Order: sequence, then C-alpha cells, then structure tokens
Amino acid sequence: MKLGELAARLNCRCEGPEDLDITGVAGMDEAQAGEITFLSNPKYLPKLSTTRAGAIIAGSEVNALGKPVLRSPDPYLSFAHAVEIFYPPQRPPAGIHPTAVIAPGVKLGRNASIGPYVVIEAGAELGEDCVLKSFAMIYPGVKIGHRFFAHSHAVVRENVRIGNDVTLQNGVVIGGDGFGFVPRPDGTFYKIVQAGIVVIEDGVEIQSNSCIDRAAVGETRLRRGVKVDNLVQVAHGCDIGENSLLCSQVGVSGSARLGRNVILTGQVGVAGHLNIGDHVIATPQSGIPNDVRAHATVSGSPAVDHDVWLKASAVYRRLPEMFAAYRKVKDLLAKPQVKS
Repeated sequence: MKLGELAARLNCRCEGPEDLDITGVAGMDEAQAGEITFLSNPKYLPKLSTTRAGAIIAGSEVNALGKPVLRSPDPYLSFAHAVEIFYPPQRPPAGIHPTAVIAPGVKLGRNASIGPYVVIEAGAELGEDCVLKSFAMIYPGVKIGHRFFAHSHAVVRENVRIGNDVTLQNGVVIGGDGFGFVPRPDGTFYKIVQAGIVVIEDGVEIQSNSCIDRAAVGETRLRRGVKVDNLVQVAHGCDIGENSLLCSQVGVSGSARLGRNVILTGQVGVAGHLNIGDHVIATPQSGIPNDVRAHATVSGSPAVDHDVWLKASAVYRRLPEMFAAYRKVKDLLAKPQVKS
C-alpha cells in the first residue's frame, strides 16, 4: 500500500513521499524498512533516531527527524486502525461442524459458525454472525445478541444474558456460582444457591481465564464497553460501569459498584459492598477497603489518595536512616546526666 493511500484511509496528513510502499506495521524497535510505526508516548522520542521504520504515525508537534510521517491527533488510535488494514480479523466460515452438539429448539441466527465439539443446550438463543470456536459451551436458557465471538473453552452458564458485539477469549467463565456459604455452628459451611444471573451489555470483551460470577439473587452486570483483562475475578452481584477497564489479576468482591470509566490496574483488590465513583484510577496492587469519590486516583493498601501515597512512599524509603537518628537521640537521652 502507498503511504498516501494509507494516510487517506486513516484520515491523517501525509508529510513525505505519497508513493512510498508500506508493507506492514510494527513497534518502533521491531519495524523494518517499508513498515510503519507510531509514537504516542513522549518517553519514546529517543527511539525516533534508531528505528528502522519507513514511516511514523505521530502527533503534529513531534519532530520526525526527516522521516516520512502521518500526522494524527491520536497516533495510538490511528496505529490501531492501521493494524486492522494490514491484518484484518479472520472470521471462520459459516456452518456447523458435525461434532457439535446442539439441543433441539436452539435458535441460531444467520451465518453462525459453530466449531468442533461445541455444545449448545436447550432453550439457548444466539443472534446473527455468531462464532463459537471448538469446545465452547453454552448452557440452557442463555440469550446472546449479534456478532458474539467465543474462543475455545469459553463457558456461558445457565440463563446468562449477553448483548451485541461481545467477545470471550479462551477459558472465560460467565455465570459460574458466586462464592456464597453460610457458616454453621459445627464449623462447616452451607452453600447458598446462586439463583441470580449475569448480564453482559454490548461491546464488552473479556480476556482469557477470567470469571464473572452469577449473583445469589438479582444480577451481576458488566455495562456497555467494559474491557476485562486476563485472570480477573468479578464476584456475585457486582455492577461494573460503562467503559471501565479491569486489568490483569484484579479481584472485585461481591456487590461492589463501579462507576463509568473506572480503571483498576494490575492486582488491584476491591472489598465488597462499596461504591467507586466515575473516572477513578487505582494504581497497581492497591487494596480498596472503602468507597472512593469520583475522579480520584488512589494507591497503596489500604488505598489512599495517590499524592498522599507518594509522600508516604518517600518517607518509607528513609525509615532506616530516620530510625538510626532516633536511636542516637534515645541513647543520648538515656545517659545519666552529670551534675556540676
């Protein structure tokens, strides 16, 4: 593809030879001549002098050091679109593999692609253009919208509701039992029947080996546009707000409520029955025991305002020398005073 054509398709301004051949996309370190890369984070500016890429996608303020450049108001997003141009997503052909087991009365929309050893149980309904890869499992009574994509070994449990344009990566479990047990006088635990459901709204993607538990009563809900990383646990009765991001190894305890555009970074833990406001960011390994106001950034365990945590962290690094000074003062005060 010519650089000028790529610029037009990405709605970017081309600075450089429009007839330059672009054969693919790559990161700044991996890119070769003929490939295009991108720069969105200023910390990678020094890589402009070493990258072998044939062209760069960058913002209007970046000095491209004479390299051909496509100017974009959002280089990262433009790069994402460029990847789609050169490597369009592959959809398997429509059809039902002969080893699939589909119960009588299941409703499949047009152009379904059902892979080997898929099981779809009674009363399930799937919309148009759905793809179920090998060994995917759909339990009874599930209702799924259009353009659903379940990768191998994804499981959707009974009576779950899923909207349009939802993707489940490998090993995802939607609607497994919530962790509900009542202690008995003899020290054993009595299981609470998990009679609720899970609702997944439009445009949600859940990545590999994450679990979204059903509610004991009522519902667990992931709202429109939520993105869930690998190895995430969302417990029973939670409500995850629109366009929130749950990064790898996040755990959200039962009945927690997250607002819109919340970002929980890696290994964040959220206690149950609390509320996190819109646009909150929790930095890695934060432990959140209490409600968090909207637009806050929190860090640490227990989580506090990020600025407070930075100051506390600075003091923590100085504790050994502070303690040594304290001991010297303590020893001086402990010496007997010589009377004149």
